[in-house]
Amino acid sequence: MLAAAAGLGVERLDAQLLLLHVLGRSGSERAWLMAHDTDVLTAEVWPAFAQLCARRVEGEPVAYLVGEKEFHGLGLQVDRRVLVPRPDTETLVEWALQCLDGRTVPSVLDLGTGSGAIALAIQHARPDATVTAVDASADALAVASANAARLGLPVRFKEANWLAGAGTGHDLIVSNPPYIAAGDSHLPALRHEPVQALVSGADGLDDIRRIVESAPDHLADGGWLMLEHGYDQAETVRQLLARRGFAEVQSRNDLAGIARCSGGIWRTVK
Repeated sequence: MLAAAAGLGVERLDAQLLLLHVLGRSGSERAWLMAHDTDVLTAEVWPAFAQLCARRVEGEPVAYLVGEKEFHGLGLQVDRRVLVPRPDTETLVEWALQCLDGRTVPSVLDLGTGSGAIALAIQHARPDATVTAVDASADALAVASANAARLGLPVRFKEANWLAGAGTGHDLIVSNPPYIAAGDSHLPALRHEPVQALVSGADGLDDIRRIVESAPDHLADGGWLMLEHGYDQAETVRQLLARRGFAEVQSRNDLAGIARCSGGIWRTVK
């Protein structure tokens, strides 16, 4: 099977996932696929597989082609209405869970939730938490709420522009906002994903600035603000947090050892 895919210009792992999808099997069944590598694709399967491979060669994410992506142990349904959840964002979730440790019934706000990945992962790990997921896109919220319903996770969803009407007293505000600069050379490779979830002004930091400025009005004393950002933005984001008055400002590294998210704690009494 996979020998036939090799000539289509698709990487081996991608080809495996696409073929399993066409065969109606789970993406976790790669061992089964390798055991059947000499099987011949039927006349019904081959055209569908070849079409998916052609779309992948054009840069369309595998997650869109198969309709799902695993994130923090959860199977999420995704499509062109939302960004594909990245493994590096799990760094933000792990840090968030560490900071929630020891807090009873914490209030968590996820800004720009997209597919719901961060909010759902936190809710799954902390069933006692009150998690609210916000997005300005009704399409994104439709995807996120469908994921929540399918997973049986009681995340609350709200259509709003960042912190508008967000209430007060949150123990944690977390966000993976747009942070790519307009005109960035990486954007063509991301052309299949929603640009409004990627680009944020000339330097990529417009939305992060807005969140940092507004977040203190919505945090409880001792509440955390945590933000994912670009590979080269950690120092600038830490400076924004410090200037706004956040304490214990710090960053966390992603799987490649790059500072991928930064945050700080808000003290009402300085």
